[in-house]
Amino acid sequence: MAGLIQVEGLKKEYKMGKITVPALNGVDIEINEGEFVAIMGPSGSGKSTLMHILGCLDVSTAGQYSLNQEKVSSMKKKKLAAIRNEQIGFVFQTFNLLPHLNVQKNVELPLMYAGYSKRKRSKMAKKVLAEVGLSDRLKHKPSELSGGERQRVAIARAIVNNPSIVLADEPTGNLDTHSGSDILSIFSHLHEKGHTIIIVTHDSAIAKRAKRIINIVDGLIKDGNIN
Repeated sequence: MAGLIQVEGLKKEYKMGKITVPALNGVDIEINEGEFVAIMGPSGSGKSTLMHILGCLDVSTAGQYSLNQEKVSSMKKKKLAAIRNEQIGFVFQTFNLLPHLNVQKNVELPLMYAGYSKRKRSKMAKKVLAEVGLSDRLKHKPSELSGGERQRVAIARAIVNNPSIVLADEPTGNLDTHSGSDILSIFSHLHEKGHTIIIVTHDSAIAKRAKRIINIVDGLIKDGNIN
């Protein structure tokens, strides 16, 4: 059976004036539905570039990327935007919350873009915020929360549409050890519920929480070990 994510010969180059800088040098990956995978590598290895392509935030220079057996590489911008909103949830190191909106409204944003009614948005946002332990923070602004609480809000926003894939780029990078451990436990719980989790990290201790580690160095996959 074909994997949820299939990447073949993926290359990405950036132009810096007259210089071409390679970020990915022919990546092959297959990730099955329901896996918990860590993509691990040092700074500049290409791991964040790979995540942006998997999340349809960027496009490759060459190679093929298929999601659910659909070729993402040849999709138009409108279709890519629909996939980002409906099938993929994003969690970033810097949280990316809107400071002028309260917790509930931040979580409702993807639902607003998806066309849900105000009543439905409220119900769905409250449900996922309860799942991440923030039922008592609905009306707080991001500035009134701790770093760990902000990341919980970001996770709630990522999963409110019930996406098949959750992509997290260094999700504990701005957190203390205790808060970081709590966030990783939430990802483990989401995995148990059936979500496909992909965490990008340079930290081996974080990578070990995943079920499989894909190592990337200099834009090439070195191995994909099972934990």
